[in-house]
Amino acid sequence: MKCQFCNCADSRVVDSRPTDDGNSIRRRRECISCGRRFTTYEKVEVQQLLVIKKDNSRELFDPKKVRSGIIAACHKRPVSAAEIEKSVNSIEQLAYNNLQEEITTRQIGEMVMESLRKLDEVAYIRFASVYRSFTDIPTFMQELKALVSDKEDKEEEGKE
Repeated sequence: MKCQFCNCADSRVVDSRPTDDGNSIRRRRECISCGRRFTTYEKVEVQQLLVIKKDNSRELFDPKKVRSGIIAACHKRPVSAAEIEKSVNSIEQLAYNNLQEEITTRQIGEMVMESLRKLDEVAYIRFASVYRSFTDIPTFMQELKALVSDKEDKEEEGKE
């Protein structure tokens, strides 16, 4: 690792520890030449995941887009930033764990809806109304009935 101060290519690791999120390693290094210390971060190199859009074009998976969709759905809802971040990380992990080089926007949308269903029902309905493009009230009501039915089923399971 090159020293940022003198450009020497030799340094030694003084301290190593995982970051708070556990996704990378923080290393304190000391330059062999000038003796100054600097910090580096080591992270696992992930494969590039391509997203197949509705028009069959492809682009790189961007967790920022997932985050912005969830944030929009959770606007003015009692959902913390930590819960949103946990959902985004979970969806990103699921996307990469499918062990494919490509994933469809439909698959990502379903992952987001499942995550929002567990997180906040109103946020789920907001996202579903845009994602599934409800064009009339009966379609919207059908989704609401399915949500209520799922909730009642879970309550029944809890009583047993």
